[in-house]
Amino acid sequence: MKLAIVGVTGIVGETILRVLDERAIPVDELGAFASRERSEPLEFRGKKVPIRAATAAALASGKYDVVFFASSDDASGELAQPVLDSGAKVIDNSSSFRMAPGVPLVIPEVNAHAVEAHHNLFPVANCTAIVLVMGIAPIHRAVGLGAVHAATYQAVSGAGRAGLDALAAEEQAALGGGANGSVKSPFVAPIFRNVVPQIGSFDEFGDTGEEKKVAAETRKMLEAPDLHVAVTTVRVPVRAAHSIAAFIETSSDTSVDELARAYDGAPGTVFHRDGIVTPREVEGQDVIHVARLRAEEGSKRHFQLWAVGDQLRKGAATNGVQILELLLERGYVGRGEQARA
Repeated sequence: MKLAIVGVTGIVGETILRVLDERAIPVDELGAFASRERSEPLEFRGKKVPIRAATAAALASGKYDVVFFASSDDASGELAQPVLDSGAKVIDNSSSFRMAPGVPLVIPEVNAHAVEAHHNLFPVANCTAIVLVMGIAPIHRAVGLGAVHAATYQAVSGAGRAGLDALAAEEQAALGGGANGSVKSPFVAPIFRNVVPQIGSFDEFGDTGEEKKVAAETRKMLEAPDLHVAVTTVRVPVRAAHSIAAFIETSSDTSVDELARAYDGAPGTVFHRDGIVTPREVEGQDVIHVARLRAEEGSKRHFQLWAVGDQLRKGAATNGVQILELLLERGYVGRGEQARA
């Protein structure tokens, strides 16, 4: 398989490379692309790979079977269609195509059935939406959901390398290690020793772009277009794992014990019947952890839970690589007549 990554020098691109290697994905040839050509190559499986500028001509040459996009919405919007026209599959970590009609939005453990042979474009869902859906999908399958309310606690890595750099610079400055004026922060307020209840721009109703993404994508992945989903998204001074407090209403009467059983064997999810789990504990993992499942004052329909997951891995890179694994398993990756068979 010939595979390319656009945005290979970013933290999601770097994580995709790591996950490809960890999961032993067969890559015969790797194309490495960034916003501009780099003088230093990257190393992948013992080989030096030149980093080239991402252009439509280079990506749409017909050379690649699969192209990952781990860059900006603008890059995906400009380059994805030429790549698709060349016959390659596109796995896109931007938000450009997630809600497009007829385009599957897939978490393989949740809705792999949404992938069909004719699909060529595979957006990777919002990282927070992935953590939320992984955390509540077992309940949705077991008894159905009537409503979901969530408050998120999102790591700075969700803003890319700039977010990690901003937190590190602010921490260093606060602890007397120097000034942070040279680091441009992607956040609307200081993040060190703070929480920032705004991710994205506000609309006329006071919702942020992130909040609207999480709600809409959750409905799409759960195949529940009428599900009531309300979200408040908050950035916190945590490096790489998102946490979510979810308040759910089930469609029918149930119990904590029945809901706990719904997590038995749920792929990609670790359920903690007792105790807590924190974002620092789950950094570097590919599974979502669920804890603190409980009923609200004895209710049979209102419950609360806590979900935590690494946003760079399951929230982005790993989910994309899992989509690739699904395509390979079903024989959907290839050229010409083989791909259409």
